[in-house]
Formats: sequence, C-alpha cells, structure tokens
Amino acid sequence: MTTTRWLTPEELRAWKAYLAASLLLDDAIDRQLQQEAGMPHLYYSVLATLSDAPDRRLRMTELAEALKITRSRLTYVVTRLEKDGTVRREGCPTDRRGNIAVLTEAGTAVLERTAPGHVETVRTAVFDHLTPEQVGQLEEIFTGIAETLQQNRPATTPDDVPWRRRSSAP
Repeated sequence: MTTTRWLTPEELRAWKAYLAASLLLDDAIDRQLQQEAGMPHLYYSVLATLSDAPDRRLRMTELAEALKITRSRLTYVVTRLEKDGTVRREGCPTDRRGNIAVLTEAGTAVLERTAPGHVETVRTAVFDHLTPEQVGQLEEIFTGIAETLQQNRPATTPDDVPWRRRSSAP
C-alpha cells in the first residue's frame, strides 16, 4: 500500500495562493479581452502566437503544442476564428493530412487594437507587483513546472500531453 504524501502546511498555503491567483488572473484577462475584442483569452492567444510565427502561419499541430491544448480544442477555436475572418486554414503542401493556420489582415488588426490593453492588464495584475528578482524567480519556477509536466511521463504514456491527445478527455 502506498502512503499518501500530504502537502505540508507551507506547501498547502502556496498551492492555495497559486489557485487563487491563477483563477483571478484568468478572469481579469478574459474580462479585458471580452470587453476590447469580444473574445476569450485562448482566442487571443491563437492570434498572438500566429503573429509571432514566420509568415504568420503555423501547422495546426505546432500551434496546439505552443498553446498546450488538444488538437480538437484548437480545431474548434480556429473554426470560430475563421468565421470572424481573423484566421484562415490552408492545406499543408508537404503533408496532405496537415493544415496550416494563417493569421489574416483582420486578425492582425484585432491584435494591434487589443494588445495594448492586454499588456496593461498583465502588467498591472502581475509584473507591477514584482521586483526584477521575483520576475526571474517566477519564470524559473513555472519553466521548471512545465518542463517536469512535459518530460516526466510514465513509459506507458510518453505522448500524453494535450497537443498529442485526440480529445480533451484525460
């Protein structure tokens, strides 16, 4: 029988603080983006990720990996963004099964209009309250957590990361 490794009081306080901050931050960012762009944070993240990509285009599988979401969720989001005219899909010239998401001029305009408010929300909610040393610590902590979650997969499920799953189901 395995013994449960309960969180220490310090770890529990840190965990609860993380949960509260992450939920409130997600809410603040979503509210700002809904007000200014009429879209949730994930939709904005798709546009922003494509804007940073070469020629403002990425294979759907690469985009799902960059956003850390399932391919099916990305397909749903890109379909909605296509209806808005901010993204379009193209076939992949080297793989007939693949698709490429492309940021349109309308998508670029949405980003240009929305990015200043988004950055201000992030700055006000997070970075204005941290010292430069704390910013470095925050990056180190979350990079370490992300790397651990991506690399330390059981041998039976090495591909069990969101962007390689067929659906959102665990």
